[in-house]
Amino acid sequence: MSAPDPTSYFAQKTDAELLYLAQHAQRYPAAVAQAAVQELQRRGLIPEELPQGPPVRPQPSASPDLTGWAFLRQISRGVFWPRPGYFVTPLLLWLNLLAYVLLALVGQNPLNPTAPDLVRWGANFTPLTLHGQPWRLLTSCFLHGGPGHLLMNMSSLVFLGLMTESLTGRGRLLLVYLLSGVGGGLLSLWWHSQGVLSVGASGAIFGLYGLLLATLAGHPTSFDRSARRTVLVLVFYLMASSLAGGLEAYSTDNAAHVGGLLTGFVLGWIWPGKQVHL
Repeated sequence: MSAPDPTSYFAQKTDAELLYLAQHAQRYPAAVAQAAVQELQRRGLIPEELPQGPPVRPQPSASPDLTGWAFLRQISRGVFWPRPGYFVTPLLLWLNLLAYVLLALVGQNPLNPTAPDLVRWGANFTPLTLHGQPWRLLTSCFLHGGPGHLLMNMSSLVFLGLMTESLTGRGRLLLVYLLSGVGGGLLSLWWHSQGVLSVGASGAIFGLYGLLLATLAGHPTSFDRSARRTVLVLVFYLMASSLAGGLEAYSTDNAAHVGGLLTGFVLGWIWPGKQVHL
């Protein structure tokens, strides 16, 4: 399976973004810097005789410790700080982390929160959600059952946000994320007719899977065929792996996953958003 042509993606970038990539070529993979230079040459912004590869610059001398810390700072900035094309995702990431830390500060066990604590702070709990507290459908999306649960969901959020937000727009991604979390909670209530206590962002995250699939399916002519096929295979693999893993875990609320996925796909289909090209 051939990889997507990076030049078609960089054709959508602004001149300022391309110049930044070219000027900071040492921070990025060689293929990224080369594609940025080629696009600038195509636009006539830099001479054709420039070398195709990224410029070789002397590396500053630094101890391994400093270099390691600089690398970690760069990764942290890329994941946690908003920027064009990746604005809402880090804000959602911070909200989830803030909720987890806040509950730990007020006395909840961060490693193994108890059911009463989760209910007290907004879990989707059938007797309360269906009897005057529907807001739990939303607040439960920002609670997690431990550090592993949080890490798994936030890793998926960052991955999908990096793939999806620049294609769909920040407002569309935010609305689909929140409504998919609610949709997942509603299906969970319906499926678990005997009652359920559910927390986690996975329903909302599966909504982003649905949004990405709807975007790919709804605009087939707007995507390079190879890029579209590659992304579809990757998304289906990750989505199927998550669902299959949930089937093996008794505590996993797969109804919320499916509800979020369906909500995200339907919203993405009926609200096509902006046209994008890869």
